[in-house]
Amino acid sequence: MKNSNQRSLWQKTLLNTATSVAVASVGVMGMAASAHAEESFKVGFVTFLSGGASGPFGVPAAQGADIVIKAINEGSLPAPYDTKGVNGLTLESVVVDEAGGPTKQVEEYRNLVQRQDVNAVIGYISSGDCLAIGPVAEEMKMFTIAFDCGTSRLFQEIDNPQYMFRTGLDAVADNVGAARYLAETHPDAERIAGIQQNYAWGQDSWQDFTLALEQLMPEAEIVNNQMPQLFQGSYSTEISALQTQRPDIVHSSMWGGDMESFTSQANARGLLEQATALLTTGESGLHRFDGQAPNGTILGGRGPFGGFMPENDLSEWFTKAYEEEHGTPPSYPASKAAQAILALKYAADNSDAEGIPSSEQLAKALKGAEFESVSGTVKMALADGHQAMQPMLYGEYHFEDGEAELRNVKSYPGECVSAPDGYDAQQWIKEGFPGVDCN
Repeated sequence: MKNSNQRSLWQKTLLNTATSVAVASVGVMGMAASAHAEESFKVGFVTFLSGGASGPFGVPAAQGADIVIKAINEGSLPAPYDTKGVNGLTLESVVVDEAGGPTKQVEEYRNLVQRQDVNAVIGYISSGDCLAIGPVAEEMKMFTIAFDCGTSRLFQEIDNPQYMFRTGLDAVADNVGAARYLAETHPDAERIAGIQQNYAWGQDSWQDFTLALEQLMPEAEIVNNQMPQLFQGSYSTEISALQTQRPDIVHSSMWGGDMESFTSQANARGLLEQATALLTTGESGLHRFDGQAPNGTILGGRGPFGGFMPENDLSEWFTKAYEEEHGTPPSYPASKAAQAILALKYAADNSDAEGIPSSEQLAKALKGAEFESVSGTVKMALADGHQAMQPMLYGEYHFEDGEAELRNVKSYPGECVSAPDGYDAQQWIKEGFPGVDCN
């Protein structure tokens, strides 16, 4: 547990103009101004600011959120978000480090609600963390948006959710989309292997992917799957085990520093000369691999985020603002965080509140809504209006002349990759995707 002085490094309140977090080691600088609590809306924002997930994942998410919060308070966002503030209120943020595991995050969440007096919470990259937070959000009746966590269990383990929302997609969409892309672009692949982090996210991802392959590529053989520990960092044993199986494709849902480390090590060891890597979260490394991933590596961005964002006024504004601030295009964690902040503004602006909206008013406004984002139109169409449905995209990584790009990009509609309400996701896949619409 950090003492109060250490904690202040991770939690900086942004008043009037917005906030970032003060973390000297990663260069994210905090700002502060004065405002009275009654003049502002305070949101807790939780993301990894330390550990292996911070550099490629958590810090870009904080940076993306910060850019949007500043623009909201300045009134400089493109339409339909060009009004100043959220429901006319200055948006503050209290930024919390997600490191430490589920028990620590539950404690931090309660602190945000009971001591920091936040009006909403946005955050959570790790599936283990959001699984722990979901029931607590319902218990404390606090409007909460999971901006990234992908486990399909989130709304399976909350009975009749009222306050918990997710503005990103789940592992089902990621992995059904991955299987569809593989069937379309590598139909002759015969030997499929995998490597996943050994917790809810990795376990769910591999199950969904292999179930989808049984439907879409029934002749393919699953030859191996490795399950290293989260944030393990070194994968020589797992790479050796995969090499002995001579796979054509290696599927991985690993994310952040783990994904980058595995890709670099597997490339150096020659695994990725004999097999094509399919990285469901690989877009976060698009501008970080720097040629350390082979051309043709299949990358996903967990939806229409980062390099997969469609061209619209919001995405063009966000890309320009992010590049000007940080010298690199926004990755998918940055754009998913931006989307969650826009969802909060949408909910606040469309609530029937005068002043600070209550959690009930925010939830009523966002439930089942459609709102515009950097990723296009977001439909809160699943989990009784609490879960977003959007397209899933995959493409191939290519690095030439010092520049990285995505090629052979294919998009699958949300109705093509997401189980309809009323279906258990795995049963939906096993039954051959009933009700599917891929047109």
